Amino acid sequence: MAESEGTIEPIKATTSMDIATIAGLAGGFGLVASAIILGGSPGSFINIPSILIVVGGTISVTMMCFSLPEMLKSTKVIAKAFFYSSQDPSEAAIQILKIGELARRQGVLALQGVLESLKGDAFLYKGMSMVVDGTPGEEVEAVLARDTNATILRHQKSAGILRKAAEYAPAMGLIGTLIGLVQMLGNLDDPSTIGPSMAVALLTTFYGAVLANMVFSPMAAKLERNSEEEAMVSRIYMMGATSIGKQENPRRLEMLINSILPPSKRVKYFD
Repeated sequence: MAESEGTIEPIKATTSMDIATIAGLAGGFGLVASAIILGGSPGSFINIPSILIVVGGTISVTMMCFSLPEMLKSTKVIAKAFFYSSQDPSEAAIQILKIGELARRQGVLALQGVLESLKGDAFLYKGMSMVVDGTPGEEVEAVLARDTNATILRHQKSAGILRKAAEYAPAMGLIGTLIGLVQMLGNLDDPSTIGPSMAVALLTTFYGAVLANMVFSPMAAKLERNSEEEAMVSRIYMMGATSIGKQENPRRLEMLINSILPPSKRVKYFD
């Protein structure tokens, strides 16, 4: 690496539509819709009372488990299942190793010249700012670890909201089924009411199963996966800031980073 401040370029996180999520939803609902259409009676699968019971009931009961601010804040995190801003762990490792080598060759104060280029990543900027300010490595590690854990908890809470919704959707479907059966049994003397009541009874169970297993549970799993990737990058930056703060050899930092990276993502910056 050339020993100049300008060689350390910020890594721009790429925000893009998660094709796997979109394709999975479209494919799953497309197959279900195809089976319904091929059956010849798509209109019979649309029932407004059933939709109100399952969708409205699931949202209402889920809100009882969380506060309103938590529900509102989680929408931004849940959106990451469709539009995810990602950083490659290998690129993050190379960047922090470049910063570590610069600090090793020119001193920690030389990092003042690259802080401006790191403002796009608030986590890395915070860590490097603390290092430049002379904060001990142990304290830098403690502060960044708390930030990482707080971010993970926020993501877990959002995934937990989806998990709760996945639990309650089939239950609301069962409640709708019982409502339909009661309506049917209470009006056996009027054959014209049996059909609509049976539609409510069966379709609420159908809607509940579809929402739980094709929407809420898969989205919760995707959020947890995205959170793990984000936490991996944060841990790399935390290890780098801690190592630089302790004025350790960047080669040792490379070894530590590779110990948490999967084999396919490991870097060989100094080889």
